[in-house]
This record gives sequence, C-alpha cells and structure tokens, in this order.
Amino acid sequence: MAKKKAAAREYVSLECPECRSRNYRTSKRVKGGAPKLALMKYCSTCRKHTQHAEKKK
Repeated sequence: MAKKKAAAREYVSLECPECRSRNYRTSKRVKGGAPKLALMKYCSTCRKHTQHAEKKK
C-alpha cells in the first residue's frame, strides 16, 4: 500500500479586528511561504462584514 503524504496544510483561525473574536477556522498551505490570509467575512458579534485576518491558534 501507498504511504500517506505529510500534512502540507495547517489550520489557522480568522480573527475580527474590531471585537477580537475568532469566528472562522480554515486550512492554509504550508509550503511556498504563502502570505497571511485576510478575508472579508461576516462577524456575528459585530453583526457586519469586516476584514478577518489570520491568527495562529
């Protein structure tokens, strides 16, 4: 049987800059020095769309 590949992705949390709540968790590629994620997401605490930035666990 074939061996499993090493994990090429890691989990990161996306944090709202206004209320500092970590609302989303997503995976990110480890190889290649990918830049930090910053996505427009809905924050249920603030009740509006804000730019959620990547934070480690």
